[in-house]
Amino acid sequence: MTPEVLAIIMFLSTLVLLLFGFPVAFTLAGSALIFAFIGDAQEIFNFRMLGFFPQRIFGTMTNEALVAVPLFIFMGIMLEKTKIAGELLQSIGELFGSIKGGLGIGVVLVGMMLAASTGIVGATVVTMGTLSLPAMIKAGYDQKIATGTICAAGTLGQIIPPSIVLILLASILQGANEEAAMMTGSLVPEPVTAIDLFAGALMPGLMLVGMFVVLIYFYARINPNSCPPVKTERTRSEIYTNAITSILPPLILILLVLGSILMGIATPTESASVGAVGAAVIAALKGQLNYKNVRDVSLSTVKLSSFVFVILIGASMFSLVFRGFNGDEMIEHFLGTLPGGLYGALFIVMAAIFVLGFFLDYIEIIFVIVPLVGPVLIANGADPLWLGILISLNLQTSFMTPPFGFSLFFLRGVAPKEIETQNMYKGVMPFIAVQIVALFIVGFFPEIATWLPDKLF
Repeated sequence: MTPEVLAIIMFLSTLVLLLFGFPVAFTLAGSALIFAFIGDAQEIFNFRMLGFFPQRIFGTMTNEALVAVPLFIFMGIMLEKTKIAGELLQSIGELFGSIKGGLGIGVVLVGMMLAASTGIVGATVVTMGTLSLPAMIKAGYDQKIATGTICAAGTLGQIIPPSIVLILLASILQGANEEAAMMTGSLVPEPVTAIDLFAGALMPGLMLVGMFVVLIYFYARINPNSCPPVKTERTRSEIYTNAITSILPPLILILLVLGSILMGIATPTESASVGAVGAAVIAALKGQLNYKNVRDVSLSTVKLSSFVFVILIGASMFSLVFRGFNGDEMIEHFLGTLPGGLYGALFIVMAAIFVLGFFLDYIEIIFVIVPLVGPVLIANGADPLWLGILISLNLQTSFMTPPFGFSLFFLRGVAPKEIETQNMYKGVMPFIAVQIVALFIVGFFPEIATWLPDKLF
């Protein structure tokens, strides 16, 4: 048996185990270790390669950019647990609810603000599903447009900075960029940082928000009964006052965090610490900063952060063994011989990531798939920044694609029983079509992702 065949078997076996629901981190590390023993027994793998594993873990521990992950998670969970996100949703819903489709447009705008405040898709979908779905159904919204809007708006946290996806992608793409430089003989590759990805994702993210708003607007014009205006007993003055008091604090926090990053005043890690403290201050001003909330937010942050970093360690072991079987060279040869050059290889990779997104979490895809295909695509001419934005958009699309879209599962878990699952599936289809169009637009016009970073940095 050749090393390449064993690499393929290891990869497929790991995917099957993940699909059966085995713990991700231990599946990645365990399958890699087992196949390392098998390869060593057949004398096609040097078991001494595992001696590099502690150095990889140490490199993860000393990666300052990854420190931003638990801080942004803390910020998002604090805003969600202390009802600040709920107040934001209610006030913007009332602000736009008086026009046809206005409540749906308000939900998209709230999704954008929560994405820029939290970067956590699951929390956003659950929050909006719990608060806005009953309000939309009560207002007479069709089940399909209501659930589709919430799922689409909830996934904006994948692309709008400060996104956890972008932070993790930056770390992986930096390594892929260095490997690509070695493959092409470049001695000084351009660095790929979370700041670059944040700036690069801003224009595509806002473009996607605009496309969602236009879709709902035309949907309301074509089928007015599906998106009726919302009746409220509050006066316009009360609505405006409530909107200002609810929107202003999170908006200031977003501007402080993103503005300090994009203006080069602070690193993502430093800005994340400002965001975490700022979220706690807003909670204190709202009278929500009590022992119970702080405890719940801290425990949730520790659990989610541990989940991310343990998977990163397991994926590091998997990647090390896979390369020991010459798997990276096999992928390089396969993608390099595809017709269509860079775009042919990119299409195959994006299609594979899209399908895997039905079954695997975005963290698993970033840590397992991107390190394998990223160096080859970058070496063939793909801008690493542009590639990262495309991957993020792709993951966002698969995140809400039936029948396995994670956002659908999140919404199904909090939706009332009278909401039919098939209506949820039908409701997301127009938004999926919009996302695919956005993916192709960014794919054929890389300047949408690269223009702002080039201007700023």
